[in-house]
Amino acid sequence: MTPLCEMLERIALDAGAAILEVYDAGPQVCYKDDHSPVTEADERAEAIILERLAAAFPQIPVVAEESVSSGRVPDISGGTFFLVDPLDGTKEFINRRNDFTVNIALIEGNVPVAGIVYAPAQRCAYVADGGRAEKLLLDPAWALEHRQSIRVRMRGVELTAVASRSHNSSETEAFLTGHGVMNYASVGSSLKFCLLAEGKADVYPRFGRTMEWDTAAGDAVLKAAGGSVVRLDGSRLRYGKTVQEEDSAFANPHFIAWADMSLLHLSDAEGLQPAYALS
Repeated sequence: MTPLCEMLERIALDAGAAILEVYDAGPQVCYKDDHSPVTEADERAEAIILERLAAAFPQIPVVAEESVSSGRVPDISGGTFFLVDPLDGTKEFINRRNDFTVNIALIEGNVPVAGIVYAPAQRCAYVADGGRAEKLLLDPAWALEHRQSIRVRMRGVELTAVASRSHNSSETEAFLTGHGVMNYASVGSSLKFCLLAEGKADVYPRFGRTMEWDTAAGDAVLKAAGGSVVRLDGSRLRYGKTVQEEDSAFANPHFIAWADMSLLHLSDAEGLQPAYALS
C-alpha cells in the first residue's frame, strides 16, 4: 500500500489499542447534548489520532467527531481534510459487542480518496488508497498477519443486505421488501461498507441519521473495491457539507451503498442515477 495508508494503519492501530484498554476495563458512559453516548475510549482514541495526524500531515485540517461536538471545527475551505470517527459504534462498544471501529478518511474535492476502517476487537482492518482496497488480518498480538486485496462481487440471483443494528427503520424494511432482499444481516458501525467491499453483501440502505465521519472511511474502502454510495436521487454522497439549510454541518442525507455498479447507470449532471425506483 501507499505511504499514506501505512501511516493511517499505524495511527488506527494505536488508537485501537487505547480503545481496547477501556473495553477490557469496562467503560464509563456519558451523554452529549444530542443524547448520544460517549466514553473515555472515544476521547483517548481521538486524542491519539489528532496528535499523530498533526505530526504527519501538519498542513491538512482534521474534522473529528468529539472535537466538533466541543465546537472545534477547522477551516476546510481548501478542500482537502481528514474526517475522523475515533470510535464508530459506541453503542456496540458499550454493549460489549465486537463490531465497533476506528474510522479515518482523507477527503479531496468532496470525495473520500483514502481511508481505514479498523475493528480492533475483530483484529481486522480495511484500507483504501489509489483505487485499491485491502483487508488486513492481525494476529493475537495485533501484529499484521495477512494482507489481501478485496473486491465487490457481482449481483447474484438474490441480494444480501446489511443494515444498522441500532438504527433500523420502517423505510429500511420497505426498501428491503421492495427489492426482494431475502438475506439480511444486522451489523454495527462502518463495517457494513466493508462487508460490501469484500464481496459478502450487495447493498446497505441507510434511512437514519449519519454524520460524515461515520461514513467517509467506509465509503473510501467501498469505492476503491468497486462499489458506490449514492443519495436517494442517485447523486454521489459528498463530504465537507459545512452549510446546510435543512440540517447541521457535516450531516448526511439518506443514502444507499451498492456493491455492484451495474445496478447504477451514468447520468449527466447528477453523476450516478439508480436503476431502481423508491416509493
